[in-house]
Amino acid sequence: MTHDFPALAIDARRRRLIGAMALTAATAVLTQADRVLAATAAKALPFGGLKQIDAGVLSVGYAELGPATGAPVLLLHGWPYDIHAFAEVGPRLAEAGYRVIIPHLRGYGSTRFRSAATPRNGQQMALAADGLALMDALALRQAIVAGFDWGARTADIMAALWPERCKALVSVSGYLIGSQQANKAPLPPKAELAWWYQFYFATERGREGYAANTHAFAKLIWQLASPQWKFDDPTFERSAASLDNPDHVDITIHNYRWRLGLADGERQYDDLERRLAAGPAISVPTITMEGDANGAPHPEPASYAKKFTGKYAHRLIAGGVGHNLPQEAPAAFAQAVIDVDRF
Repeated sequence: MTHDFPALAIDARRRRLIGAMALTAATAVLTQADRVLAATAAKALPFGGLKQIDAGVLSVGYAELGPATGAPVLLLHGWPYDIHAFAEVGPRLAEAGYRVIIPHLRGYGSTRFRSAATPRNGQQMALAADGLALMDALALRQAIVAGFDWGARTADIMAALWPERCKALVSVSGYLIGSQQANKAPLPPKAELAWWYQFYFATERGREGYAANTHAFAKLIWQLASPQWKFDDPTFERSAASLDNPDHVDITIHNYRWRLGLADGERQYDDLERRLAAGPAISVPTITMEGDANGAPHPEPASYAKKFTGKYAHRLIAGGVGHNLPQEAPAAFAQAVIDVDRF
């Protein structure tokens, strides 16, 4: 199944380039080493092994739980986390009868680009296009979309631009759709301090530092973003293994540089980015969530409530819950998905 959307079409020149690359490079999805890594990681998954499917420019590694006939739910993780953020959410939803799809985003886990010619692009529209392509590949006409951090932004964009494909939305930290123009405006000093890593990544020192210390960097972000979450080393390492993806550093650096206007996106997304820059409303039924101890930069609920024009509710989750809300408060997140389905 394909989604016929002209703005996402690859131009003829790129088609010729990719065709030429296919003759000499590999359009093979995974190397043998990749397969061994994925198989090893799958053994640690509390919800079973991973599947792999070609979807748009990617071969996507994903977990699937629940009955094939269940209402689809697409769960999207953030940076620098992975699908294990939904290790308890997924089984809860499967037990409730949902068909749960949990993909590794581009640059994570066993997800790979199908061509060496594809830009390692981390801009917000590229990730949203990935989500739509995955739904197409799985023949999902519609799904509940839910996520946090990068995953929440991706889910927001999908709901804003393709509401007919999104039955409902659960978004941690609310409305996260942004624009390069808006990001040019300076913030108060305290807010700028919270974005220290964004400025670090703007430098080549930052790229080299993240590449050399990816796991240590990610662990620091976990600690700062969730200061009251007492995760243990095995929990962290289980997710950190997904950051060893060969495209992870490129995707991460491009994402943050693109936000500041320091890196270009792909021209095929220009029209859609202009629509997103206008701050489109989201009309699908929505529940937004926030932990009471989120240490990561995040907007106040009052600043985005009016962006949701359909049936809407906001939930503050108490008890020292930080940025990784699905993993820190899985019962609350799973219940939000079930409840928004009933709106």
